[in-house]
Amino acid sequence: MSADERIKLEAGWKEALREEFDKPYMHELRAFLLNERQAGKTVFPPGPLIFNALNSTPLGQVKVVIIGQDPYHGPGQAHGLCFSVQPGVPVPPSLQNIYKELKRDLNIDPPTHGCLQHWAEQGVLLLNTSLTVEQACAGSHAKAGWQFFTDRVIEVVSSHQPRLVFLLWGAHAQSKERLIDPTKHLILRSPHPSPLSAHRGFIGNGHFGRTNKFLAQYGLQPIDWRLPAQP
Repeated sequence: MSADERIKLEAGWKEALREEFDKPYMHELRAFLLNERQAGKTVFPPGPLIFNALNSTPLGQVKVVIIGQDPYHGPGQAHGLCFSVQPGVPVPPSLQNIYKELKRDLNIDPPTHGCLQHWAEQGVLLLNTSLTVEQACAGSHAKAGWQFFTDRVIEVVSSHQPRLVFLLWGAHAQSKERLIDPTKHLILRSPHPSPLSAHRGFIGNGHFGRTNKFLAQYGLQPIDWRLPAQP
């Protein structure tokens, strides 16, 4: 059985990314993750959720791409969607600021939870550039090889879909702009929603309303940014 056959991945993404799973960097990444676990380290998110962003938002249904950095590194938080946490986990500060901008921009009241699965299921690809992290060690897997894989994900979705909105919040996400075709897609940039930078322009960026205006302009169903009371 080849490497890509062992991985449970949505059919459209699996076909588009098939060659990546046999590249040398991916073999090295697998070995790295195995060694981390054998050394007794805890890796987040759990294995079945590593590709949750791709499995929750099929390639052919992507409308919006939000690019995060690496998964949350606290127990029970990460579930494979950037900025999102599993139900029952307190809403992290960056997501609280995202909710503040939603309220300011579209008058949407924040939910009591931080699970963004509802967005993913409407076509919002919530992609971290690194898909794993060691517990309590932010950025620990940033150079392990995921950067090559997620660069390819961005290239694939940029070329595959006719009209997308890319929300690039912060310098790290904006460094991926080189992978996006600006002649096809709307690229919106602002500071990161982190408490360290949100006041410098994330609050007030109007990205949620501008996203829906662009989608409607091209006959696409806007995103319902309201999250259900219960995830």
